[in-house]
Amino acid sequence: MSPGQLLKEARGRHGVSQAQLAIRAGTTQSAISRIERDRVSPSVQTLGELLYLLGEDLSLSSQVRDFGIDRTLNESALRRSPSQRLDYGVAFANQVIGMSPNQKRRGWSE
Repeated sequence: MSPGQLLKEARGRHGVSQAQLAIRAGTTQSAISRIERDRVSPSVQTLGELLYLLGEDLSLSSQVRDFGIDRTLNESALRRSPSQRLDYGVAFANQVIGMSPNQKRRGWSE
């Protein structure tokens, strides 16, 4: 859900018009309209303040993603020294562009 949709739904739950919310917030009706139509994206602080004026609180949370990331690979990479990371990156890049480890390393533009 976009910030604009969130604000519009909250405003609807409380029966407050865009103009009424704008007066409470010290802004213009057109500014509220732009947010609700996703023409502008308010900061988290601004969205929280607008919702507060409607009698609601903005609640943000985060969750650990349990897919798409191999944490063991990340952990092993972080145990490498900077030079080991560079060697690994070069070897990976060479593999991607099809160079064998025995071929002479050349610049990317060649």
